[in-house]
Amino acid sequence: MIRLSVPASTTNFGSGFDAFGLALELRNEFTVKPSDVYRVTVKGYAEGIPADETNLFIKVYKKVCRRLRVKEYPLELEQLNRVPPARGLGSSATAIVAAVETALLLNERELTLEEKLSLAFEFEPHPDNLLPAFTGGFTVACTEGRELKAYARLSFPKELKLYFLVPSYELSTEKARAVLPRSLKLEEAVFNLQRSALLVAALAKKEFGLLREALRDRLHQPYRAPLVPGFTEALKEAEKAGALGAFLSGAGPTVCVVSQKPVSLESVRRVLEEASGDKVELLELKPSDEGVKVF
Repeated sequence: MIRLSVPASTTNFGSGFDAFGLALELRNEFTVKPSDVYRVTVKGYAEGIPADETNLFIKVYKKVCRRLRVKEYPLELEQLNRVPPARGLGSSATAIVAAVETALLLNERELTLEEKLSLAFEFEPHPDNLLPAFTGGFTVACTEGRELKAYARLSFPKELKLYFLVPSYELSTEKARAVLPRSLKLEEAVFNLQRSALLVAALAKKEFGLLREALRDRLHQPYRAPLVPGFTEALKEAEKAGALGAFLSGAGPTVCVVSQKPVSLESVRRVLEEASGDKVELLELKPSDEGVKVF
């Protein structure tokens, strides 16, 4: 029997669209053992998650076994979902990473991180979720096409607090990506380039006041804001509450608020709930310096 624990992640961190990711201490667990036939049990956030061979974990596991030309053992899978799906917290990435690791472990194969990512890219072409799920910490990914060209990882400062406002409604990555423009003005690209560089410097030097500017984005949030009712007003309310800033976690609809001190975000929650008519859960999550763990 193998048990894997894979962290959630918040991506598009501030100005780092499709580049920055951070592992979080909220984990999905996958318990697997060889069986005569495939059996799947899903617990926790289970609605809409297939409990058969169309389950994402099983699909990835099968394809990885074929790609590596190793034995495909039918599995009994118990999947415990603590990460809300389709909320911008990397739930799908947890299943993909766990499935890749399972195929390797059962066949006693070892691959480099780059080789694992190459396999995982077939199912999740954006590495900002995959990298922190594998490695933990704060990650920066550089791609060209579907190829990871370079990456860096650093520990996220423990002095910073992270709050997540998680709506009860879902937002698919496909829908959120469909609203993005095909081209951008040069000044918008430069705006984010400046602030993404500043963000990494602010974290590395622990000059947290710089995050007030570094968390700002013009590449994706202006276009996705209409999909998250109340988002623009929520950003303003978070700053009024004393936070350094806020941003859409992943493709949304979850909003991540970054602060150097404890803050009350009830006003932010209220703005989002009143605008959408849906309940919003407020979570404080710690960054995780560890990625996937195997027991």
